[in-house]
Amino acid sequence: MTTRPEDGATRVGPAADAGGRGSPPTGSRRVIPLRWPAVVSVTVVGVVGLFAFLWPFVVPAEVALAHGNDAPWFFAVLIALLAVVCLAEVTAGRLDAKTVAVLGVAAAAGGAMRLLSAGTAGLEPMFFVVIVAGRVLGPGVGFVSGALAVTTGALLTGGVGPWLPFQMICAGGIGLGAGLLPVAAGGRAERWVVAAFALITGLAYGLFMNLWFWPFLGANAPTGMGFVPGAPVSENLAHYALFYLSTSLGWDLPRGVLNAALVVVAGPALLRVFRRASRRAAFDAAVTFEPAREQVRG
Repeated sequence: MTTRPEDGATRVGPAADAGGRGSPPTGSRRVIPLRWPAVVSVTVVGVVGLFAFLWPFVVPAEVALAHGNDAPWFFAVLIALLAVVCLAEVTAGRLDAKTVAVLGVAAAAGGAMRLLSAGTAGLEPMFFVVIVAGRVLGPGVGFVSGALAVTTGALLTGGVGPWLPFQMICAGGIGLGAGLLPVAAGGRAERWVVAAFALITGLAYGLFMNLWFWPFLGANAPTGMGFVPGAPVSENLAHYALFYLSTSLGWDLPRGVLNAALVVVAGPALLRVFRRASRRAAFDAAVTFEPAREQVRG
């Protein structure tokens, strides 16, 4: 039996205004907000991820010397597992076709853009898509889409290795941060704040990613730029700062500038596309029931 609107239909979606059109959502609302299990999972992943990158500056010299070679593999496996847990929590009870479609589009677009450049001269426009997705869809989906975009790009370019979990954490953190930017949607303010975020995270990505291998360079590190187990934190920080400035900044700056330029030039259009798609998907729309109307039969 077919249920007609006049027979007591169940309406799913935004409330209709007087003209029959769905009322537009507020621009600053997160389309898919974080729930508390996802907050806990993202927090755990973030804390473990920070420790995975920063352990050379906090662990005792004995631990660094005895287990230094095991650290990348241990943290890579742990971070990958926590990323899977985070994905499950973010989509707990909400892994419907709409969410899967949005995640799939964001991940595929980001992976495809990484395929175009493959990181040549540090140019990685993939982060432009990750930032816009996180900005519109919220921090949880931004984190997951960033991690999936990196994974997709790695599979397409053959870039799978022990560095991949660290890339997943960094890219996920960029999408997460974009979703947490405290700026109202629409207008020039949003464009320039997001562009500044793209520039800063372009530099921060390389700043953190170098730490997955820097402690293990040993004699291969340039003079005065290597990790010294047991040395004061200030000394190792100074060594790493020199290492970053001399070897990585030339790659990271083009990445940040490119993504900032893409946000300024193409960001408003892509933001509108994502927001239009999210309105049509009607994530988290309230389900309302209307009383049945008696049909007058002639």
